[in-house]
Amino acid sequence: MINDGKEFNLLREPWIVVMKDDGTLEEVGLIEVFERAHEFRALAGELPTQDIAMMRLLLAILHSVYGRFDPQGNFRPLYDDGDAQVIPDDAFDRWKAIWDEGRFSQPILRQYLERYEDRFWLFHPERPFYQVPGLDKATDYTAAKLNGELAESNNKLRLFSSRSGIAKSSLTYAEAARWLLYVNGYDDTSAKPKGKNLPSPGAGWLGKLGLVVAVGQNLFETLMLNLTLLQDGAKLWEPGEAIWELDHVRDMERCEIPLPRNPAELLTLQSRRLLLHREGDRVVGYSLLGGDFFPPDNAFVEQMTVWRRSTDRKTGPEEFKPRRHDPSRQIWRDFAALFVSREWRLPGVVSWMKQLKYRKLVDRPLFRFQIAAVKYGDKDFFIDDVFSDGIAFHADLMNEDKLGEAWIGRILDEIETTDLLVRQVGLLAQHIARAEGESDGSRLRDIAGEAREQAYFRLDRPFRRWLEAIDPTRDKPEEVSARWWEQAQRIVREVGRELVENCGPQAYIERVVIDNKHELSYSVPQAYNQFLYKTKTISNLKGG
Repeated sequence: MINDGKEFNLLREPWIVVMKDDGTLEEVGLIEVFERAHEFRALAGELPTQDIAMMRLLLAILHSVYGRFDPQGNFRPLYDDGDAQVIPDDAFDRWKAIWDEGRFSQPILRQYLERYEDRFWLFHPERPFYQVPGLDKATDYTAAKLNGELAESNNKLRLFSSRSGIAKSSLTYAEAARWLLYVNGYDDTSAKPKGKNLPSPGAGWLGKLGLVVAVGQNLFETLMLNLTLLQDGAKLWEPGEAIWELDHVRDMERCEIPLPRNPAELLTLQSRRLLLHREGDRVVGYSLLGGDFFPPDNAFVEQMTVWRRSTDRKTGPEEFKPRRHDPSRQIWRDFAALFVSREWRLPGVVSWMKQLKYRKLVDRPLFRFQIAAVKYGDKDFFIDDVFSDGIAFHADLMNEDKLGEAWIGRILDEIETTDLLVRQVGLLAQHIARAEGESDGSRLRDIAGEAREQAYFRLDRPFRRWLEAIDPTRDKPEEVSARWWEQAQRIVREVGRELVENCGPQAYIERVVIDNKHELSYSVPQAYNQFLYKTKTISNLKGG
C-alpha cells in the first residue's frame, strides 16, 4: 500500500471518549458519535473543558448541516440572506423535527461528513485537521505541554502523576487529536511572537469565556439543546463556513479577523496555528504560533458565555464583554448573571432554552446547566487550574411570566440573604482574630475569606437541593423561603459556634485597639453576641 501521507481519519478512527449508560467508557469516531449519540450518556474526555471543546466541534458540524439542509436532505438554508424567504419559526420547526426523532438518523449528516472526509485526517500532507502544514519559525513544545492533564504552572512537581514513562513523553493519535482541540481553545499566552510588532491575541478564545452549556439526558439531547439555530433564540444567523469548508486556511501569525457572523465559523475558530510532530505511531510534540482573534466586545455570535457590562464606556451604546467564571464561587451564587434577563445579558444558550420552553418544544421537569473553565495565572501566562460546576432547577422557572418572574425574584432574595449570613461569619472570624492579637490587615482579610469559604461550602449542597426541589406550580413562596432561612441560619450558626470553640483563651479577654484614632474593643463574648443578634432574624441581618 502506497503511503500518501494521510493517517488517522477522524471520521472513522475511534478518538472521541464517551460514557455509556452503564458508566463504562468507549472511543468512537465522528460518524459513529452522531449515529449513536442517543446511546451515550455524555462526552467523557480527560477534562470537562476538553469535553466542551469537543462539543463545539460536534456543534459546528450540526450547524453546517442543519443550518443548510432539512432532515430530508433538501437544501433549505436557515440563514438571513436578505430576501425574507426564511423566518425564525422555520428554525424551530426544523429543530423540533430532529428532536422528535430522538436520534441523528438523517442520512444527510453522514453524507456531509463523507463529502469533506479528506479534511478530517489528523495527518495530511496539505490539510491536516486543525493544523497548518510546514509551520515555520514556531515555538516547539513537548507532548507533556499538549496534554492538559500534565501541563502545570511554574514547573510544579506532581507527587502522584496520572501518567509516567512513554505515556508522559508521548501521546496516542486519539489522545493528541483531543488535546489538539483543547490547546486551540484554551492555550495560554506563554508562546512568544516570531514576527515583529505583532498584536497580542491573548489566551485562546475559550479561555476568555465564562462557558455555560445545557445538559440533556443523553448526548443527543445535550447536543440538540446547545444547537442554537437562532442567535439568542430570536435572530437568524448569517451564512458562514466551517474551517474545513474553506479552500485555504490562514497561516499568518497573530491575525486579527472580522467578528464571525455564523456559529460554524466561530466554533471552528483557529485561535492557534498548530502542527503535531510524531515518531512512529506516537505524537511527541507540536509547534505553535498565535492564530486568529477578534475584539471580544459585543461578540454575541458566541452563545456559550456569561456577559458583563463594560465599565470602561461612559457614553454611546452599551457594551458587553465575556465574563470569566470565578473558581471560588459556586454556580448558584451567579444565578442572576446566568439566568435573569432583566439584570444581565443572558448567555445565548439560556435564551435558546427559554424559547424551547415557551414554545413547548421540550418537556422536561428540570433544566440542567454546566459551567467549565480554566483558571490562568499571571496575565494568562500559564493554566493554574481547571474547574466545572452544575446546576438544576424546575423548568417553569424559565418562564418569563408573572409566576416565573415572582419565583426568580424570590430566589435572588434568598441568595442575597445567604450572602449576608456568610458575611457575618467572616466578620466573626475577623473579630476573633483581632481579640487574639492579630493586627495585620492582609492576614485579617485572609482569615475572613477562609471563614466565608467554609460557610459557602457547608451551604452549597443544601442550597442546590432546596433550589432543585422548588415547584413553582405547587409550592408557596413564603413557605419555601422560610424553609431555606431556617436551614441556612442553622448552618451558619454552626460555623460560627465552631469558630468560637476553636479560639484560644486569650481571645476571651477584652483587647483594646486604636484604629484611626478610634478606640475599639474586641473579645469573643462580644463578637459572638453580635453575631447571634445579626443572624437571629432577616430584619436584624439586613440592618433593621
